[in-house]
Amino acid sequence: MLPRPTARGWALSVCGALLVVLGGLIGAVDLVRIGLAAAVLVVGAGAFVAWRSPARSKHRLDVRRTVTPNPLHVGEQAQVTIHVDAVDTTARARLAGLRFAEQAASELSGGRALRARVERGPSSVDVRYQVRAARRGRWTLGPLVVTRSDLFGVVRAPASLGDVAEVAVWPAVVALPAASEALVGEPDRVALGARSPSTDDASLRDYREGDDLRRVHWRSSARRGSLLVRSDERAGMRPVTVLLDCPARPAAVEWSISLAASMALGMLEAGHPVRFLGVDPDLGDIPAFLHSRGGPQARSGLLDPLIDLVGPRTEAEAEQRLGAAVRMLQASIGGDDIVLAVLGPLMPASRTALARISDSAQGWAVVRADHRQPGEAAATENTLRALHRAGWHAARVTTGEPILDAWLRLLGSFR
Repeated sequence: MLPRPTARGWALSVCGALLVVLGGLIGAVDLVRIGLAAAVLVVGAGAFVAWRSPARSKHRLDVRRTVTPNPLHVGEQAQVTIHVDAVDTTARARLAGLRFAEQAASELSGGRALRARVERGPSSVDVRYQVRAARRGRWTLGPLVVTRSDLFGVVRAPASLGDVAEVAVWPAVVALPAASEALVGEPDRVALGARSPSTDDASLRDYREGDDLRRVHWRSSARRGSLLVRSDERAGMRPVTVLLDCPARPAAVEWSISLAASMALGMLEAGHPVRFLGVDPDLGDIPAFLHSRGGPQARSGLLDPLIDLVGPRTEAEAEQRLGAAVRMLQASIGGDDIVLAVLGPLMPASRTALARISDSAQGWAVVRADHRQPGEAAATENTLRALHRAGWHAARVTTGEPILDAWLRLLGSFR
């Protein structure tokens, strides 16, 4: 950016011009000289500041920005550190006297000016400040804006340094109590044919991507010609699919995503293999189950697809997305799976498709009941009735209520 006069510079330029004109009218050479000196001072200061600009390619300052943590959840704070380093003597001279300002998306700054702490060294400067994530998505920080002024403060030149950094924001999540005993209680074990007396007692099922190879029953696999794994409770936890019916109503999107993410993380931390369905509008490959033994990568694998998730624009699009996710679920589900669904009031076709899921999996669903449109109350009741009749465990919830309350109601803790 080109140098620009400050308020002092503009005042000095105007006064100089007036003195030149006045001196010419009354024939006062000294006044003309003073006016010209003021103008030369402003022009000279501008040339000096432009020559010392830190943005010049030669002797340019090196800028590095780190954000910790990144990604982070909605409502969390991140520490941002910008390290500005001068690599030679000329760059060090340019570094001295610079003023720093950082640019940040309003979703990180809250629309307010950032308050930073600046620590200066002989050849480097560290700028530190905090941001708070207000919305899910990908938001930018930078570039760093530095401003240099001349000795007299009549001209300043802003310049942009460094690249733009991206901060990824996951949805807000709530720590949910472990649900293994509630979801896999004794009645469910009996229904699944699980027996408990013997340590050798293990049913076999087909291998699925992500299963631990240590659970493969090699003798039975060789006899059958395809991989079989032990599915007893001691060998591995039951796989969980979290099905998200993303609503078309913007006010319900974030709450639904947060509820689904909290459920998925709660089950992952309890030791279950977990995957999401219904979060990819492009309908790519069937996602693999992620395991808690994968560490932070498993958590990121679950949450990263939610960063860019955009809710459907219409109810018809929402119904289409859900139908595609249910078909994907039907094609990939196993006999011992658990399905956790976050749903809205469903159309008859979706109710019928979901009801069939209970033939091969255990289904648990929360159904949003906001009743803001005509006929929505009846659709909610029909959805709950159809799911209960098909063997699902289903609970009515309201958008915006505490996520923990919705989860406990689903588990039957408030009966």
